Amino acid sequence: MIKVAPSILSADFSKLGSEIKSISNADYVHFDVMDGIFVPNISFGFPVLKDISKVTDMILDVHLMIDSPSRYIGRFAEAGGDIINFHVEAEAPGNIQKTIDEIHKLGKKAGLTVKPDTPAEALMPYIDSLDLILVMTVEPGYGGQDFIGAMLPKISEIRSAIDSRGIDCLLEVDGGINKETAKLCIEMGANVLVAGADIFGAPDRAARINELRTANK
Repeated sequence: MIKVAPSILSADFSKLGSEIKSISNADYVHFDVMDGIFVPNISFGFPVLKDISKVTDMILDVHLMIDSPSRYIGRFAEAGGDIINFHVEAEAPGNIQKTIDEIHKLGKKAGLTVKPDTPAEALMPYIDSLDLILVMTVEPGYGGQDFIGAMLPKISEIRSAIDSRGIDCLLEVDGGINKETAKLCIEMGANVLVAGADIFGAPDRAARINELRTANK
């Protein structure tokens, strides 16, 4: 089943509670954390995540676009994150598996993300211990960018690796997702779709979520 994860980076924060209620038929809430160091933008952190956890029962999919994420895993888990997902490029290689293991020890699901220029091979040493892999289909740091079609072969390569190992690992895509690009990603094997502007800019958000979920039908 295809899952949809609206990115609240595109929500109206003056009425965040009602914005989250408007996407209540989604599967996850995608929570983009940016520190102004790993990516050239700053978003939000622990207090906002904690408040969101009080107003929804949806899975909180925390995407850490921050430098040395291992320093903050415990705090994001405590604030309510259900999936804690960090960039392979943001952590020292010797700390990546340790960070995945720490996420699991905290009772959370662990995800690993790759930027557009990072090959799928960078994930392979860790793939058997992951619950989710996120392929960025835009450069991380800003919402509203155009989908990078050259990422489709990477999605397919990672799907083949997941299937060949027979592991239970979700394959998520994030960046420029709409009904057309969602269809392409699903065809390549993605099963979690992150969308921000396409959902929050839609006149009927619930309908748009359903359109994305069935984009390949």
